[in-house]
Formats: sequence, structure tokens, C-alpha cells
Amino acid sequence: MTDEPTTETTDRQTPRDVGGLAPATRIVALGRENPAPGAQVGAPLVLTSTFHADGPVNYARGGNPTWSAFEEALGSLEGGDALVLASGMAAVTAALSLLPHGGTVVVPDAAYNGVMATVGDLEAAGAATVRRVDVTDTAAVVAALPGADLLWLESPTNPLLEVADLPALAAAARERGVLTVVDNTFATPLLQRPLEAGVDVVVHSATKYLSGHSDVLLGAVVTAGDERGRSLHEQLRRHRQLGGGIAGPMETWLALRGLRTLHLRLERACASAADLAGRLAGHHAVTRVRYPGFGAIVSIEVTGGAAGAEGVAASTRVWVHATSLGGVESLLERRRRQPNEPEKVPEELLRLSVGIEDVDDLWRDLSAALDRLGDDA
Repeated sequence: MTDEPTTETTDRQTPRDVGGLAPATRIVALGRENPAPGAQVGAPLVLTSTFHADGPVNYARGGNPTWSAFEEALGSLEGGDALVLASGMAAVTAALSLLPHGGTVVVPDAAYNGVMATVGDLEAAGAATVRRVDVTDTAAVVAALPGADLLWLESPTNPLLEVADLPALAAAARERGVLTVVDNTFATPLLQRPLEAGVDVVVHSATKYLSGHSDVLLGAVVTAGDERGRSLHEQLRRHRQLGGGIAGPMETWLALRGLRTLHLRLERACASAADLAGRLAGHHAVTRVRYPGFGAIVSIEVTGGAAGAEGVAASTRVWVHATSLGGVESLLERRRRQPNEPEKVPEELLRLSVGIEDVDDLWRDLSAALDRLGDDA
């Protein structure tokens, strides 16, 4: 096995001056080579495991110019310093590595099932105490913080789309010496910047909106630029380097290419989601619409229980029946078909990830499937 890499940075370039520029402009501008006659405009794709000696990095587990390009762009959008990892779950486990052995973590009572399964395993092994809370009840979350080590939040939550008061909870956690982690996958840094609310660590499944084309597995963590954030960044960097959950350069390059159009994709998807949420509220086969007023995810509950929801998911033509979100295509799925999905999630709930297709085509397809459900009832 090779010696441990000496550093995580490749000193790829001096970051471009993007002061005063809007996020949509920074997405396009950052993560590129310094301008020079004859230089390439796009970000480099560096495919190597080994670097010549006496440079800023000697082995690719410690750094790669392609990583640096993606991290520069995402870090700027979130207002901190980013680290790219192999998947969303690699980012989750990196953030949870900040929980001391035997420590106490406060988590939502319904959130992404990979997170719920991971903390459940820690609890079963006696490696952590887990306190589960309703994140919409700020007082209850604050009451669970004394003696805790880490507060894990999603806002909106997956798939119930519950919204937490991030500034209030981050302030309460910091007062009590509790680290705060927020999964910002659903909102993206274009709709919500948790570090500005006082959160310590932001987690992304970059597989979803950031890359945006359902062809990449990737994750990321982001920490603030202050002294506390730099300390956490170093702990997370060391976890990535020694744990080996590193991202492939090709995946990272594809994610950066996808990130360039995030503002356009998200604008279209959010507008369509808001439109569809209003239309769905009036459909006779829909008993509840869950939509927080922003973002591109809508969850609905339908008549006919689990079988009814499965029937809707199986009978659409434009909507794709698949277990993911954040791509250019619209996806739907009954979430309780997945192992480890929290029992709080209704059996008849369908999570809709709205893509960038024509909204009227999406409505005609979905409403026809819902009409068939009503006819069969």
C-alpha cells in the first residue's frame, strides 16, 4: 500500500475574482483554468493516480485538479469550503464521523432512509445514542439538545417535506456546544445557504440537483471559512483521505459540467413544481399535497392505499418510475416500498421529483394516471 498522501490540494489555480457576482454567474465562472492565450476554457479532467515528486500532491487519494475545480465552485455557492466524496452516503458517513464514539445525535423522526439506517446501526451497536424529533417543532428539538454532540437536520425533509427553523436551531445548538449538520440536497445553495444561518456542516448528494442528469454518483460536504469551520474541514479531509471514500475524476468532472446549468434547471423545475402542486390539490384522487412553497419536490398521498400509489407510479408515460430525484427527467416513487423507510411516511405517499419537461405534458400524464386510480376505486 502506498504511503499516505502528503496534502489534499494540487494548487491547481488561483481562484477567479467573483466578488459581487450573482450565483448564476459564479456557477459558470468558477472552477476553470486561469485565462491565458491558448489555454483551455473548460475545467481539466485529470486521470492519474500518481504525480511527479516535490509537487503539492504526490498521490491521487490526496488531491486532484478536477476535485479542486468542483470544490471551488460548490464552496463559493454555499459560502464555505467544499470537499467532494464518492457518493451522497460517503458524505453522510463523513459528517457522522464527527460524532464521537458513544455520543448522542439528534435526528429527524423521518428523513432520508440511508441516514436513518446508519444512525440506527450506530444505536444498535451501542456506538451512539439517538434522539428522534419532529423538526417542525422547534421547542422539541431544542429540548433534545442538552448533552447531545451533533444535531442532524434536513429542511425540507425527505420525503415529507417538513421545514425546520434553521437559524433558531443552529443558534440553540451552538449555545449548547452541539455541532449542526444540514443536508441541503433538496434546496441546493441557490434556495438555501445553511452556513449563513450558523450551521457547521452542509451535506450534499451531488448525484441529485448539483450534477442533475442522473448519470453520476457523488457527494460533498461544505464547512464555513472561520476557525471552527477550518478545524472541521481538516477532520473531514482526513476522514476522506484515510477512509478512501474518494470521488472519481470523471464523475467529478461530469458533476461540474452539470453544475453549470443548475440555476436554469432549478428555475424551470421549481416553477413547474409550484404549478403542479396547485393542480394536484384539486384532484379527487389526491388526499394530501405536501409542498413547502419552494423547491422542485412535491409529495402527494392518494386514495387506494399502497396499491393505489403503486398503480399510479406504474401507469405514467412521461414521469419515470425510479428511486432518485433532481435529474432533468421527472421521477415518481412510492417511498414506503424502500427498505428502512420510516414508518411515519404514509404507505400511500408518492414522492414527485419535477424535472424540466413541459409542465402541461407532466400534468396530462400524471392526472391521467390519477384518473385511472379514481375509476378503479
